[in-house]
Amino acid sequence: MSYYPPSILNLIKHIARLPGIGEKTAERLALHILRSPRAEVEKLSNSIITAKENIRLCKTCFGLSDDEICQICSNPARDEALLCVVEQPADMVAVEKSGAFNGRYHILSGVLSPMNGIGPDDIRLGELISKIERGRVKEVVLATSTTVEGEATAAYIKERLANYPLKDRKSVV
Repeated sequence: MSYYPPSILNLIKHIARLPGIGEKTAERLALHILRSPRAEVEKLSNSIITAKENIRLCKTCFGLSDDEICQICSNPARDEALLCVVEQPADMVAVEKSGAFNGRYHILSGVLSPMNGIGPDDIRLGELISKIERGRVKEVVLATSTTVEGEATAAYIKERLANYPLKDRKSVV
């Protein structure tokens, strides 16, 4: 028998579906929401809906953006000759938070994983090659994860880019 009414159980169930949120944390968050003023709850729910409706992928780097082109790609102060390749938008944010990179990005939206049926056509490798072929990029920094899939993806990209006149950088961000 449950101690909470169905509407609270439903709220807990939906919060618990979020990544990294277990049932106990979902329960605490649900109870916090119930204790919060209605105006704060409305702001929270409106911000979720607004983000869901407005966020799109940047047409240049495939990062998250409110506009067609994100703030990083539209910034003329960024070095367009330097391109950092990452797996997901969160990886780009992590590099940005370091403050050590002033180039542009290419987000693959995944990694190669033949065991899971993910090949080169399933991530944004074609778009990466197209960027390189345009000739503005002079250096590529591969910043994929150190997982087996991340390392394999980096090796595959390095092999695919071997015939392009790019600066050879040994280190990975």
